[in-house]
Amino acid sequence: MPEHYGPYGPDLSTAAAVDAAAEALLAVWDAAREQATSRLSSSQLRALLVVEQCDGVNLRGLAGRLGMILSSASRLCDRLVAAGVLEREPGRADRREIALHLTPAGHALLEQLRAARRARLATVLAAMSPAGRQALLAGLQEFDVATRAGRERGREARSA
Repeated sequence: MPEHYGPYGPDLSTAAAVDAAAEALLAVWDAAREQATSRLSSSQLRALLVVEQCDGVNLRGLAGRLGMILSSASRLCDRLVAAGVLEREPGRADRREIALHLTPAGHALLEQLRAARRARLATVLAAMSPAGRQALLAGLQEFDVATRAGRERGREARSA
Protein backbone atom coordinates (compact mmCIF):
# COMPACT_ATOMS: atom_id res chain seq x y z
CA MET A 1 0.00 0.00 0.00
CA PRO A 2 1.51 3.36 -0.93
CA GLU A 3 2.03 5.68 1.98
CA HIS A 4 0.72 9.22 1.78
CA TYR A 5 2.14 11.99 3.90
CA GLY A 6 0.45 15.02 5.29
CA PRO A 7 2.31 18.00 6.73
CA TYR A 8 3.19 16.05 9.91
CA GLY A 9 3.94 12.55 8.61
CA PRO A 10 1.86 9.56 7.50
CA ASP A 11 -1.80 10.34 6.97
CA LEU A 12 -4.83 8.58 8.41
CA SER A 13 -4.90 5.92 5.69
CA THR A 14 -1.55 4.61 6.97
CA ALA A 15 -2.89 4.69 10.53
CA ALA A 16 -5.98 2.79 9.36
CA ALA A 17 -3.84 0.13 7.67
CA VAL A 18 -1.72 -0.29 10.83
CA ASP A 19 -4.90 -0.46 12.91
CA ALA A 20 -6.31 -3.22 10.71
CA ALA A 21 -3.07 -5.19 10.76
CA ALA A 22 -2.73 -4.78 14.53
CA GLU A 23 -6.10 -6.47 15.06
CA ALA A 24 -4.49 -9.81 14.25
CA LEU A 25 -1.77 -9.20 16.85
CA LEU A 26 -4.35 -8.14 19.41
CA ALA A 27 -6.41 -11.26 18.71
CA VAL A 28 -3.35 -13.42 19.45
CA TRP A 29 -2.72 -11.48 22.67
CA ASP A 30 -6.38 -11.68 23.75
CA ALA A 31 -6.47 -15.44 23.19
CA ALA A 32 -3.31 -15.83 25.29
CA ARG A 33 -4.78 -13.61 28.02
CA GLU A 34 -7.94 -15.70 28.12
CA GLN A 35 -5.87 -18.87 28.34
CA ALA A 36 -3.56 -17.64 31.10
CA THR A 37 -5.61 -15.10 33.06
CA SER A 38 -9.27 -15.82 32.42
CA ARG A 39 -10.17 -14.84 35.97
CA LEU A 40 -8.86 -11.28 35.54
CA SER A 41 -10.36 -8.37 33.64
CA SER A 42 -8.28 -6.26 31.27
CA SER A 43 -8.17 -3.45 33.86
CA GLN A 44 -6.95 -5.83 36.55
CA LEU A 45 -4.27 -7.17 34.24
CA ARG A 46 -3.14 -3.64 33.34
CA ALA A 47 -2.91 -2.84 37.06
CA LEU A 48 -0.71 -5.88 37.66
CA LEU A 49 1.55 -4.87 34.79
CA VAL A 50 1.91 -1.35 36.20
CA VAL A 51 2.75 -2.70 39.67
CA GLU A 52 5.26 -5.10 38.14
CA GLN A 53 6.91 -2.23 36.28
CA CYS A 54 6.74 0.22 39.22
CA ASP A 55 7.09 -2.01 42.27
CA GLY A 56 5.97 -0.15 45.39
CA VAL A 57 3.81 2.33 43.47
CA ASN A 58 1.19 3.96 45.66
CA LEU A 59 -2.53 3.99 44.93
CA ARG A 60 -2.48 7.53 43.53
CA GLY A 61 0.37 6.63 41.16
CA LEU A 62 -1.46 3.51 40.01
CA ALA A 63 -4.68 5.45 39.42
CA GLY A 64 -2.78 8.04 37.38
CA ARG A 65 -1.07 5.44 35.23
CA LEU A 66 -4.36 3.64 34.62
CA GLY A 67 -6.27 6.87 33.94
CA MET A 68 -8.88 6.21 36.61
CA ILE A 69 -10.07 7.94 39.76
CA LEU A 70 -8.58 6.98 43.10
CA SER A 71 -11.68 5.19 44.43
CA SER A 72 -11.90 3.01 41.31
CA ALA A 73 -8.22 2.10 41.60
CA SER A 74 -8.75 1.24 45.27
CA ARG A 75 -11.65 -1.11 44.47
CA LEU A 76 -9.60 -2.67 41.67
CA CYS A 77 -6.76 -3.32 44.13
CA ASP A 78 -9.21 -4.77 46.67
CA ARG A 79 -10.22 -7.39 44.09
CA LEU A 80 -6.58 -8.15 43.21
CA VAL A 81 -5.67 -8.53 46.89
CA ALA A 82 -8.66 -10.87 47.34
CA ALA A 83 -7.45 -12.88 44.32
CA GLY A 84 -4.06 -13.26 46.00
CA VAL A 85 -2.03 -11.58 43.25
CA LEU A 86 -1.40 -8.19 44.87
CA GLU A 87 -0.43 -7.06 48.35
CA ARG A 88 -0.58 -3.71 50.08
CA GLU A 89 1.94 -2.59 52.65
CA PRO A 90 2.51 0.67 54.48
CA GLY A 91 4.95 2.92 52.66
CA ARG A 92 8.51 3.14 53.93
CA ALA A 93 8.75 6.94 53.88
CA ASP A 94 5.15 7.69 54.90
CA ARG A 95 3.27 4.94 56.74
CA ARG A 96 -0.04 6.53 55.66
CA GLU A 97 0.84 5.75 52.05
CA ILE A 98 0.13 2.27 50.76
CA ALA A 99 2.77 0.60 48.59
CA LEU A 100 1.59 -2.04 46.12
CA HIS A 101 3.54 -5.19 45.31
CA LEU A 102 2.88 -8.35 43.33
CA THR A 103 2.68 -11.56 45.32
CA PRO A 104 4.53 -14.66 44.11
CA ALA A 105 1.19 -15.75 42.61
CA GLY A 106 0.97 -12.40 40.78
CA HIS A 107 4.46 -12.83 39.34
CA ALA A 108 3.62 -16.40 38.30
CA LEU A 109 0.40 -15.28 36.62
CA LEU A 110 2.24 -12.69 34.51
CA GLU A 111 4.87 -15.27 33.55
CA GLN A 112 2.09 -17.67 32.47
CA LEU A 113 0.60 -14.89 30.37
CA ARG A 114 3.93 -14.14 28.70
CA ALA A 115 4.58 -17.83 28.02
CA ALA A 116 1.12 -18.26 26.46
CA ARG A 117 1.58 -15.11 24.37
CA ARG A 118 5.02 -16.15 23.15
CA ALA A 119 3.82 -19.63 22.21
CA ARG A 120 0.95 -18.20 20.15
CA LEU A 121 3.21 -15.58 18.56
CA ALA A 122 5.83 -18.21 17.69
CA THR A 123 3.20 -20.20 15.81
CA VAL A 124 2.22 -17.18 13.72
CA LEU A 125 5.82 -16.04 13.20
CA ALA A 126 6.76 -19.51 11.92
CA ALA A 127 4.33 -18.97 9.04
CA MET A 128 6.05 -15.71 8.04
CA SER A 129 9.14 -15.29 5.90
CA PRO A 130 12.41 -14.42 7.69
CA ALA A 131 12.36 -11.01 5.99
CA GLY A 132 8.78 -10.44 7.16
CA ARG A 133 9.69 -11.36 10.74
CA GLN A 134 12.66 -8.97 10.69
CA ALA A 135 10.58 -6.14 9.22
CA LEU A 136 7.85 -6.71 11.81
CA LEU A 137 10.36 -6.68 14.66
CA ALA A 138 12.11 -3.54 13.38
CA GLY A 139 8.80 -1.73 12.94
CA LEU A 140 7.53 -2.72 16.38
CA GLN A 141 10.79 -1.66 18.03
CA GLU A 142 10.58 1.75 16.37
CA PHE A 143 6.91 1.99 17.36
CA ASP A 144 7.89 1.22 20.98
CA VAL A 145 10.51 3.99 20.99
CA ALA A 146 8.04 6.50 19.53
CA THR A 147 5.36 5.51 22.03
CA ARG A 148 7.70 5.86 25.01
CA ALA A 149 8.86 9.27 23.77
CA GLY A 150 5.25 10.39 23.42
CA ARG A 151 4.42 9.26 26.97
CA GLU A 152 7.47 11.08 28.31
CA ARG A 153 6.46 14.29 26.53
CA GLY A 154 2.97 13.91 28.01
CA ARG A 155 4.37 13.52 31.55
CA GLU A 156 6.60 16.56 31.08
CA ALA A 157 3.66 18.64 29.83
CA ARG A 158 1.50 17.60 32.81
CA SER A 159 4.22 18.39 35.36
CA ALA A 160 5.02 21.81 33.85
